[in-house]
Amino acid sequence: MSSPLGSPRLMSSASPFRNKVPTQMRRCLPAYLFLVFALFIILNFDWVLAIPNPASVLRRQPKPPPVPGSTFPQKIWQTWKVDPLHFEERDLLTARTWTEKNPSFRYEVVTDANEMAYIEDRYGPDGYDRPDIVEFYQMINLPIIKADLLRYMIMYAEGGIYADIDVETMKPFHRFIPERYNEKDIDLIVGVEIDQPDFKDHPILGKKSMSFCQWTFAARPEQPVMMRLIENIMKWFKAVARDQGVPLGEVQLDFDQVISGTGPSAFTKAILEEMNRKSKGPRVTWDNFHNLDESKLVGGVLVLTVEAFCAGQGHSDSGNHNARNALVKHHFHASNWPSRHPRYKHPAYGQVEDCNWEPECVKKWDDNIGNWDKYSENEQKKIIQDIEDARQEQERQQQALAALPAAFP
Repeated sequence: MSSPLGSPRLMSSASPFRNKVPTQMRRCLPAYLFLVFALFIILNFDWVLAIPNPASVLRRQPKPPPVPGSTFPQKIWQTWKVDPLHFEERDLLTARTWTEKNPSFRYEVVTDANEMAYIEDRYGPDGYDRPDIVEFYQMINLPIIKADLLRYMIMYAEGGIYADIDVETMKPFHRFIPERYNEKDIDLIVGVEIDQPDFKDHPILGKKSMSFCQWTFAARPEQPVMMRLIENIMKWFKAVARDQGVPLGEVQLDFDQVISGTGPSAFTKAILEEMNRKSKGPRVTWDNFHNLDESKLVGGVLVLTVEAFCAGQGHSDSGNHNARNALVKHHFHASNWPSRHPRYKHPAYGQVEDCNWEPECVKKWDDNIGNWDKYSENEQKKIIQDIEDARQEQERQQQALAALPAAFP
């Protein structure tokens, strides 16, 4: 009979393993396991370092630096006759540049069909509760006055970027703010349009000779200068209506009245006044921005050089659209409002604006106008006919030159 120690029922379950693994190896097994673990750590050192420390996960991580321009409302505003679904190709192409260069911005067009709904929403009882503004806008009929007023009303209520429908952007919005500025110090961004102070005393060109551009600008919402501009326009327009003895809807304006009443001259006057309200130094005048060769921040208004928004004008040392600081390009295909508002045009010598601020041309025009009354009526008629004949001959020559490529392919 077998010994009890040899009975299978009394043997430990670990006995087979103990019998198969040498005693010396069993003693060294912990060391072997430690070496394997150490080797694993060495071979996977990068992976081990990537495991976050639980304490660091709970600790707040620093925020990435803000994108330049991000403290301004990320909105692009335009106004036009129709909505973007019905844009002509030319308007679609220029409008698309704004969304392509600023893909994270909201884009909106206020149209002739929805402008009153927009104004009543923002300036009605549930908005700023300005029934005087809503009523005034409803009563006026001149499209260019409404267009100017609407852009100021939008920018007061919303902020962001405003651009005319025929303005193409060549750079994203963050390029509008030079790196040397703290953008939190900036409330409004404008650019020089016309810088011709030598003509400030000219009877026709004087009021237009120094101005900021208002076909493109940027602002934070609820800037007081925008509201003052709106209220100034209302006051001015009502005075014109009284002078003409007509209701607001029947007022007629010439070109210069539009420019000085609601356009660049009115815009510039309001901005200079705002600068002087905020600035603590000497009085701010156009002299601060004449021949501006780099941007300048005055009273919360960042003024960009003329080439920023108005390159390629052929005056005011505006350069061209290939300049490094050129930000937008105005195509002028939607700017037909001057044809509806007459400006002074001499029967023989035409408009002084045709000189495009060229001093010799303006001087010649002034001299011709000054001498006009010295001529007899017959002499005046002959001058007019001679100038018309010369104009027609020039047109024939231009047409002939244009036909040359077709004649000689």
